[in-house]
Amino acid sequence: MGVMSDSVPFPPPPGLPRLDRCAVMGVVNVTPDSFSDGGLWHDPAKAIAHGLALRARGADLVDVGGESTRPGSQRVPEEEELRRVVPVVRELAAAGVAVSVDTMRASVAEQAVEAGALIVNDVSGGLADPAMARVVAGTGAPFVVMHWRGQSADMDRLAVYDDVVTDVVGELTARVDALLAAGVKEEQLILDPGLGFAKTSEHNWALLGRLDALTALGRPVLVAASRKRFLGTLLADPETGELRPARERDHATAAVSVLSAQAGAWAVRVHDVAGTADAVRVVAAWQRAARQGRALGEGREGHGG
Repeated sequence: MGVMSDSVPFPPPPGLPRLDRCAVMGVVNVTPDSFSDGGLWHDPAKAIAHGLALRARGADLVDVGGESTRPGSQRVPEEEELRRVVPVVRELAAAGVAVSVDTMRASVAEQAVEAGALIVNDVSGGLADPAMARVVAGTGAPFVVMHWRGQSADMDRLAVYDDVVTDVVGELTARVDALLAAGVKEEQLILDPGLGFAKTSEHNWALLGRLDALTALGRPVLVAASRKRFLGTLLADPETGELRPARERDHATAAVSVLSAQAGAWAVRVHDVAGTADAVRVVAAWQRAARQGRALGEGREGHGG
C-alpha cells in the first residue's frame, strides 16, 4: 500500500466506533514539562476543559498523559502520575469523550481504564513495566504498541539501525509476539512506529515514507508526528539554522496527517485537532470519489464488452 492508497481504514479496535476515515486523536498533556505545551494543561480543570474543547474541534479520541516523554526527560513518581491523570480521565469519560491514557505504568493504565479510558497508549509497548501485558490482557482494552528502545533520558544514543524500516518492523513484530504469548488478543493491538523515539530526522522520514511496511503487518497503525523535532528541523530558518518553534509546526503536522491517512493509517495523534480533522475528512472524500469513479469506469467497460 503506497502513499496514495485509497483503501478503507482498518476495522476499529474493540469498543471504538467504526469511521470511514482516519481517526484523529487529540493530545492532553497534564504535565509541566511536555515539549510543546508543558504547563498549559497541568491544572486538572484546565486539562478537562481542553479535552472537551478538542472533542468539539473534531477529535475522535483524546489522549491523556501525565508524564513527559520528550528527549532527556526524567520520569515522575507513580503517585504523581496517578494524581495527574486519573481525575482528568474520569471527568472526560463521564462527559462522553472517548479517552486514551498515555502511560508506561500498568497501575496507571489499570486505574485509568477503571475510570473510563478506552485505550492504553504505551510508548514503551509494554517494555517499561513487566505488569503491563497482564493488565492489558485483563482489561481487554485496545493497546498501542509503540516502537521503543529505552527511556527518554537515553533515547538519543539508541538511534542506531542497520535499516530503520526493517529493524522497526522486526522489533515491533517481536513485541506483538510477546504480548500475544502473555495473553493479549491480536484484535487489541495497534502499532506505532515511534517517531522521534530513538530516531533521527532521517529515520523518521524513512518510516513515514514506508508506512506500508507497518500497515502490512495487519494491525491498525497510529502515527504520532505532531510538532516533533524532525518537523522543526525541516522548517528551520535557512540562515540561522534555528528550529521552527514547536507551536509553529501545525501546518506541517497536518500535511503528515494527510499523507498518513492516504497511506492507510488508522489514526493520527495531534495537538492542533481542527486542522487535521478537516484534512482527514478531505482525504476520505477524495478516496470515496476515486473509488466511485473507478467503479463507474469499470461498469461502463463491462457494459461495453
